[in-house]
Amino acid sequence: MGRTLVLLGMVLVAVGLAWPWLQKLPFGRLPGDIFIKREGFQFFFPVTTSILISIILTLIFWLFRK
Repeated sequence: MGRTLVLLGMVLVAVGLAWPWLQKLPFGRLPGDIFIKREGFQFFFPVTTSILISIILTLIFWLFRK
């Protein structure tokens, strides 16, 4: 459990340091993401982005189990 928490902390620090560059990636603006904007109302549901992030995290966790 301790090793997992340390690894998670290191990942969070790395993401925090890389955040200015990560914001330039097209995540959240991919084809398939739903964005509805009307007067006084906005709805955003990142379907494609969620699927892509899920696949990436699944692969990462699968590699760490090996």
